[in-house]
Amino acid sequence: VQLVESGGGSVQAGGSLRLSCGSSGDYDSRNCMAWFRQTPGKEREGIAAIAHDGRTTYTDSVKGRFTISKDNARNTLYLQMDSLEPDDTAMYYCASDRSTRRSPCPHYSSWYPYWGQGTQVTVS
Repeated sequence: VQLVESGGGSVQAGGSLRLSCGSSGDYDSRNCMAWFRQTPGKEREGIAAIAHDGRTTYTDSVKGRFTISKDNARNTLYLQMDSLEPDDTAMYYCASDRSTRRSPCPHYSSWYPYWGQGTQVTVS
């Protein structure tokens, strides 16, 4: 499975961005997919995940502002980010597991074997 993120950029506080994560290779809709973010010197943080059955989970800091979704027909994962804050500045990564059919999906990075290269989000 190959994952490629896009949609990052610079935005003012209060603005919105939508990240996309395209999948190729052995994509399987039975997997868990998740968004993580990381800032220099800190651990990678799981912020949102979506299971094969559509169940979504969020870390408290983004709940009510970010929405994770996926389009299985397009093999694409999304993260809609609204009401962005300077603390949301980070490199954002998408991740996928190996079709475990687990629900809800974990938020710890060691669960996910497949990762994209990341896309930078800067909020000022």
